[in-house]
Amino acid sequence: MIEEHSVSVRQACEQLKIPRSSYLYMNKPKDDEPIIEQLTLLVNKHPSIGFWMSFHRMRNNGFTWNHKRVYRVYTAMKLNIRRRAKKRLPARAKQTLFQPSAPNQTWSLDFMSDSLWNGKCFRLLNVIDDFNRQVLTIEADTSLPSLRVVRVLERLRQERGLPQMIRCDNGPEFISRNLDQWCKDNHIELAFIQPGEPTQNAFIERFNGSMRRELLNAYVFRTIYEVREKTYEWMTDYNQNRPHKSLKYKTPLDIVI
Repeated sequence: MIEEHSVSVRQACEQLKIPRSSYLYMNKPKDDEPIIEQLTLLVNKHPSIGFWMSFHRMRNNGFTWNHKRVYRVYTAMKLNIRRRAKKRLPARAKQTLFQPSAPNQTWSLDFMSDSLWNGKCFRLLNVIDDFNRQVLTIEADTSLPSLRVVRVLERLRQERGLPQMIRCDNGPEFISRNLDQWCKDNHIELAFIQPGEPTQNAFIERFNGSMRRELLNAYVFRTIYEVREKTYEWMTDYNQNRPHKSLKYKTPLDIVI
């Protein structure tokens, strides 16, 4: 109407029954990036936090955004939908593979699994001394919970003492409260590798590969008693007779201080 009939804005708005304020309104895009950033930080650190707790936390930190604006961004990010918090591991720092210079400085622990002839699964807990790659024990059973791990370590304590550090992955048996408390009581550092980085526990990973090829893939086991018998026999040969390239083709028991 303004262009074709040469009328003013006021006349055109009166004819179309539109408030001049609506015609002249200019939508200014709002920069919500700071609010998104703060909400993301809060939700990542506190997964179960709700809107009002988030809003008052931001207010206490000096941000003065209106609660309506914060809620608009909150709902746009779909944070108002109930979230199921997932248990998270503490941050694991990358550590250089420690090269011990004497026995009982560092032990490495890891689990392996296989199945019997009838399909029933069994597990193996392997413990080695990183200094000379000696196999300290191979515990075999259908179930090896954290209390069983502690019991195995207590048995080794009676046989040869305890290490200064134990290196392991983030399996549920290793991150359990039982093992953590036992290590604190015995002044042992419990060193965890980063998730998905088995090379940070390279000594026992190399051992697991040898055990898989030479024992588990080579024999059929009908009972758990056969597993224990064969693993003990293989462990004895591994420590006393099998030459290791990393040890300049000596056996673990040939390496002495």
